[in-house]
Amino acid sequence: MKRRDFLKIAPIISTFPLELMAQANFPDKPIKTISPYAAGGGPDVQLRQVAPYLGEALRQSIIVENKVGAGGVLATQFVAQSPPDGYTLLLGSNIQLVQKIMKPDLSINPLMDFVPISNMYSSPTVMVVAAESPYKRVEDVIAAAKANPSIMNYSSGGIGTSAHIAGATFVALNNLKVSHIPLKGSVEIAASLLRGDTQFAFPIAGTGVPLVKGGKLRALAVTSKNRLAQLPDIPTLNEIMKNDLTIQESWFGMWAPIKTPQDRVNILFQGINKALATPALKTAYEDAGNIVTPSQNPQAFAAYMNSENKKWGEIIRLTGISAE
Repeated sequence: MKRRDFLKIAPIISTFPLELMAQANFPDKPIKTISPYAAGGGPDVQLRQVAPYLGEALRQSIIVENKVGAGGVLATQFVAQSPPDGYTLLLGSNIQLVQKIMKPDLSINPLMDFVPISNMYSSPTVMVVAAESPYKRVEDVIAAAKANPSIMNYSSGGIGTSAHIAGATFVALNNLKVSHIPLKGSVEIAASLLRGDTQFAFPIAGTGVPLVKGGKLRALAVTSKNRLAQLPDIPTLNEIMKNDLTIQESWFGMWAPIKTPQDRVNILFQGINKALATPALKTAYEDAGNIVTPSQNPQAFAAYMNSENKKWGEIIRLTGISAE
């Protein structure tokens, strides 16, 4: 190439994104995303919904694999111990932060053992009862629990999950004597309510809204700051109880093992945000009561996680939730 020709294209080369220049080498094989949630639950469904769009953005297959157990700890440990090459990712959330807060002796630390890539969406919980339940309002549940102490139960997908924390907050603020029934996963909450084993629950919106729309459950309140567009007639719990502690929204994003090369993190970030901008995916997420929340960059997601760690620590201390 003649020198003058090189000088013509040199500015183009210098401004070409390094991430795109590396695209030819990464990813060159399928990427595995690990779901800590049972198949069919809200977060698992949302991960499977984003997978094909992410695959299209990265021009590579995205495999979703479930590793359920210990409130997300098993999946977290698996990914933390995986090679830091960008080919094994974790659907991370505030739940992993909560698990570490409740169990300080856990060998895995979400803030130290992972590289945050991007937040994806947030979801409040929905206070629900069985569709045929006699309880029509939040006040009905409170009155029944006070009239029949130690008889009522609420269920969750496990200790330290969003449903558990929201339920424990509700119970503590109303000074109720109600038992928590931890199940194997959020997908079991509806069955527990329909059988009558439990009387109310707080599944995340991604799990609860479809069941409410399907007629299996009745929604009494949501824990978001504002009412959900998908359930406009359902009040926020804060409207009823007038306590900001009832405002609880879980978030879900993608993490990679620590020491994953930054250029690969950047490529994954670009792919995730391109996928989240797809109108069909945004509609699917929002129809289930979720809010799409892509991060500005990986560093912004890391800062957000640190602030959230402090917030959920305060909630855990106030509710007295423990890992026992």
